[in-house]
Amino acid sequence: MAPQPNQPFSIGVDVGGTKLEAIVLDPAGVERWRERVPTPRAGYDAMLRGIVDLAQRARQSLHGAPCTIGIGAPGSSSPQGLMKNCNSTQLNGRPLKRDLELALGQAVRLTNDANCLAMSEATDGAGAGSDVVFAAILGTGVGAGIAVHGRVLSGPNGLAGEWGHNPLPWSTEQDPRWPCYCGQAGCIETLVSGPGLARDHAARHGGQRSAESIADGAAAGEPECDATLARWEHRLARALAHVINLLDPDVIVLGGGLSHIERVYRTVPALWPQWVFCGGLRDPVRTRLTRSQHGDSSGVRGAAWLWRDAGGAPLQSG
Repeated sequence: MAPQPNQPFSIGVDVGGTKLEAIVLDPAGVERWRERVPTPRAGYDAMLRGIVDLAQRARQSLHGAPCTIGIGAPGSSSPQGLMKNCNSTQLNGRPLKRDLELALGQAVRLTNDANCLAMSEATDGAGAGSDVVFAAILGTGVGAGIAVHGRVLSGPNGLAGEWGHNPLPWSTEQDPRWPCYCGQAGCIETLVSGPGLARDHAARHGGQRSAESIADGAAAGEPECDATLARWEHRLARALAHVINLLDPDVIVLGGGLSHIERVYRTVPALWPQWVFCGGLRDPVRTRLTRSQHGDSSGVRGAAWLWRDAGGAPLQSG
């Protein structure tokens, strides 16, 4: 990305369940500073103080240069400004954005971690230059974000990209309808997440193996692990074919622990044409499936880019 004249530095803070991470990017997208600290676990006030302290250290690294601040959170903000659906439960029901702005003395932008992944990969990652990017996190849970023309799509309810809490499409008797914490059953998340993959293996073959162990076993030629991974790929292909039918994205970017399974990028695009609507024609599916370019750094980079579409304002000197 070429430097833009008179553009500020971009600070991003990623609020994770185990770590807080902050980054400073210059206008060309070059990393200038980074720090990780453990996530405070003593309640909301301690979490707020930890985020504020980290953001302030990031500002201090700029020695007075103007900057913007974006926050990636493990949930979303309601229209009333209260956090919801956070797996860091001390944030739920709290006005995190307002409290951060009061403590930091400048405006911040806040969105969920999947939106940050989409923003990062659409800006200078695997989806750079694409009109529509769908970015899915496949890990302990399943979430997604959507970037259109380089801007995160949120929606009036803050629900755009809540892909994991829809029913698995084209389901068969081979697909269990396990209950989901959202109150429904048979959600995509229950079957396509890492715990869902492990649970399916245990139900079919017995024993307790992690998703990573099952993927390693499949790569080593273990038949039972290969069969489990094939079922998971079939479900993932159906779930993503549904996304293609709804959004027709240029690229689908995968992040999270399960995105490291290399065979997925061959098998899933080979499977999904049978569900993608082609009107009776045999047109190829042009959507690309790829792993996130920035890996574990995508979330914090995406948070830093949240002010990009606003030309960098409002600003605060470091």
